[in-house]
Amino acid sequence: MWHYRELIKNLTLAEFKNRYQNTTLGFFWSLLSPLLLSLVLWFVFRNLFRQEEDFAANLLVGIMAWRFFATGTSAALQSIVSKPSLVTKVYIPRQILVLSTVLANLISSLLEFLVLLPILFVLLKHLPLTIVLFPLVHIPYLLFIYGIGLLLAALFVYFRDLNQIWEVLINVLFFCSPIIYPLSIVPGYLMPYYMLNPITQFIVTYRHLMVAGTLPPITSITGVIAIATIAWLIGNYAFNRLQRRFAEEV
Repeated sequence: MWHYRELIKNLTLAEFKNRYQNTTLGFFWSLLSPLLLSLVLWFVFRNLFRQEEDFAANLLVGIMAWRFFATGTSAALQSIVSKPSLVTKVYIPRQILVLSTVLANLISSLLEFLVLLPILFVLLKHLPLTIVLFPLVHIPYLLFIYGIGLLLAALFVYFRDLNQIWEVLINVLFFCSPIIYPLSIVPGYLMPYYMLNPITQFIVTYRHLMVAGTLPPITSITGVIAIATIAWLIGNYAFNRLQRRFAEEV
């Protein structure tokens, strides 16, 4: 992959630019969308969770983290099928197509989190020092999304209904993750099963660093790294097994 770094860079930038090419506000749409969604959710749930400390800040961090997963995996799912000429006429490692799509979403995600910082400063009256440890969770999150993207992209070549199924699963995962509600409302007897959701692990770690200003337990850091590594290993294995017939299927 290192030998193709210039190609990865060019594909990533092209993917990022094309996403906003024909829109009036361009990249600002990717900022308006989560901010407006957060505003609506805060307005609806503010009375229900008014006792929850820093509810607005936690909501914004959860939405931003969730968007990276939702948009990254959904775009990666179509990364092979949407570029048939690069699959059938040119020899390149096909993982590059998935990687460049995920990296384009990484750029959007980093810019969104950058814009989030002054909003957090207003809401919290300060910025926690632990924000500088943001890469400790964002890099594993990138690897996790890339692994899921590899699996989805490979399967979508053969099963074209997968995009509809994934859209439903995305909505289910949204409500099964502590984005619009605090983790404290989950019943204790359900917690062991609830924590099996990998998105929960990442969101909780983000909130430790960006809102609470506390270091997450070492088990949380090792947990998200382990989740990301497992997702990448499974995705890479499935992709390598299924890519043999990509040229015939696309």
